[in-house]
Amino acid sequence: MSKQDLPIKNINSVSEVHRLLSLPAPKNPLITLINHAHEPPASAGGIHRMLLNFYNISIKRSFQGQLRYGRNYYDFDNGTMTFSAPGQIIAVDQGDERDNDGWSLMFHPDLIRNYPLGKSIKNYGFFAYDVNEALHLSDEEEKLIESLVRNIQNEYESRIDNFSADVIVSNLDLLLNYCNRFYNRQFVTRKMANNDLLAKFEKKLADHFEESSATGLITVNNLAEGLNVSASYLSDMLRATTGQNTQQHIHNKLIEKAKDILANTDLSVSEIAFRLGFEFPQSFNKLFKNKTSMSPLEFRQSFN
Repeated sequence: MSKQDLPIKNINSVSEVHRLLSLPAPKNPLITLINHAHEPPASAGGIHRMLLNFYNISIKRSFQGQLRYGRNYYDFDNGTMTFSAPGQIIAVDQGDERDNDGWSLMFHPDLIRNYPLGKSIKNYGFFAYDVNEALHLSDEEEKLIESLVRNIQNEYESRIDNFSADVIVSNLDLLLNYCNRFYNRQFVTRKMANNDLLAKFEKKLADHFEESSATGLITVNNLAEGLNVSASYLSDMLRATTGQNTQQHIHNKLIEKAKDILANTDLSVSEIAFRLGFEFPQSFNKLFKNKTSMSPLEFRQSFN
């Protein structure tokens, strides 16, 4: 049986994770910190495919075997931090010997549902990154993250009162803010790699609009797939590098091409809209006016 054919086990709570790993019941039903070094030995060649219906934040320092996230494999020997949101599939391939030096912080959406973090967590794009886009922490960064995780663990293990959830969620919020900062630092320190990705992105975008006729509007997902990165990572990288996300780049290039056609051809606005991939000319008119404060016809008339 191939890895893709293995049944997917739905995991709906942190308690189910503890049972799956033969660990004692969690101290708190909505959040847990699992030290992977404390997991019981797994059978040689064992494979798990799990759909987690909660958030997972993990640090892996040394992992013999492979962790598969979506369609990609990644070796964690150098130590990395990864994130997954509810509804994502994680598969772990375990070798004959396993040395798990790391931890996973798992929490159910119900923990943060009544807090501002319950809404703002969707703004952290790294929960949708592919595993090969993991966060690589410096020693100082890792120590800071570890201290926040220990604060959370100490809170749910030592006391449960009217303030427990407030303290836990506050530390979670701070942890995610730091991770956001560290990812932006990583975009800066990997400037050369990002510049290479940016150049490939701009070429793909230019090639699309140089085609004689578009088969539809190019999307963020189209571009990301062609560059072998996740859509969230591409947008965040572009925002950190250029100040604009992927959709803004697409719109800018589209308007630039539209202006060129309006100024140098006699094509009607409808013909231009269809040529650029719009299904309805009204959508093209709306976007053009939103970006230029002029309708396509007003722009063409400005050249007369």
